[in-house]
Amino acid sequence: MVAQYEELTDSQWEVIKEFLPIQRKRKYNLRTITDAIFWILRTGSQWRNMESRFPKWQIVYYYFRRWTLDGTIEAMNSELIHLARREVGKEADASLQIIDSQSVKIVPFISEEVGIDGHKKINGRKRHLLVDTLGLIHGVLVHSANQFDGPQGANLIERFFYRTGRLKKIIADSAYRGKFVEAIASLFNGEVQVEITSPDKKSKNFEVIPKRWIVERTITWTNFFRCLAKDYEKTVESSVSMIFLMNCQVILSRLE
Repeated sequence: MVAQYEELTDSQWEVIKEFLPIQRKRKYNLRTITDAIFWILRTGSQWRNMESRFPKWQIVYYYFRRWTLDGTIEAMNSELIHLARREVGKEADASLQIIDSQSVKIVPFISEEVGIDGHKKINGRKRHLLVDTLGLIHGVLVHSANQFDGPQGANLIERFFYRTGRLKKIIADSAYRGKFVEAIASLFNGEVQVEITSPDKKSKNFEVIPKRWIVERTITWTNFFRCLAKDYEKTVESSVSMIFLMNCQVILSRLE
């Protein structure tokens, strides 16, 4: 994990340019645009405070929003995961995935998909992350924090059903009991097992739960990307894209 912002290296750009529309000549270099988006993600700066070495913020935001809506960022994340898994000798698609959620605060001007998580006492949004055994993010769902994990977790699996070709087991915590388990059984016709794990309530010591620590580590990675410390995005689609871009940066640093 790189602890600070660094521009894309030549080898990293060679990898990700295959997923971007670089076929025709443009007024603005897409490598510079991509660097600017990664700079926003890492530093947490406002779009309007974009450094002068990058194109105007309106141009950078235009590409970010366009790539969010047309699926470019999601597709790039998917292909980079396949590449990273093959690099370590794994199949492109995962047979075991882990799901967990994180409630985060919002900034004042956000009004879309906002609620209060009564359990964690957070007014904001909730992020569901679906990761593999490498901690790489295969699926993201963002919604108001007052909604329950089970039904929304099922929505996440259904949303990224196309990435579950080899899926055999999903590991989750006790918040996903009930409707989530029922939905997965129905969606996969009973062929995918849901394993609910939770710490020993009698134990007073810190306990590392097998496999679950992987998704918790991934959630911790968001601390290295200041744009994810809170939810600064007006739309949940942009929030999802920022998390996918974080995952892309993690993979690129590993490949480097």
